[in-house]
Amino acid sequence: MSKYIPSTSKWVRDQVELYETSGGTKGTTMNGLPVIIVTNIGWKTKAIRKTPLMKVTHGKQYILVASNGGSENHPFWYKNIKLEPKIKIQDGTNIYDLEAIEVKDKKEKITLWEIAEKIFPQYKEYQQNTKRDIPIFITK
Repeated sequence: MSKYIPSTSKWVRDQVELYETSGGTKGTTMNGLPVIIVTNIGWKTKAIRKTPLMKVTHGKQYILVASNGGSENHPFWYKNIKLEPKIKIQDGTNIYDLEAIEVKDKKEKITLWEIAEKIFPQYKEYQQNTKRDIPIFITK
């Protein structure tokens, strides 16, 4: 069984703790928008890692946007999920075992990006602020 290593970022630790200790009834929003908690395995440490992400869905699938706030680097969870795609998502009181696959097809990515931008318009600004092409994962 892997050990959980909380994020080095205080706001991430606090959000995850509030979300989980309340059973998914508190901490479910950031800036008034819904969030999910994504649990994955660290590629280097093999430890359990947890990250709050904006809740973006397409039908029954979740869209995970590796925006990292528009920074020049991918978020830490990007490599974790790329190398170990089996994840858990806590969406409110529900927890799902899923697989996250990076979207490589340009047409599909454009469609999913448009959905993500409608839910969280800041993604557009994030993409404009970085030279990297922000990756997107879709769950199944």
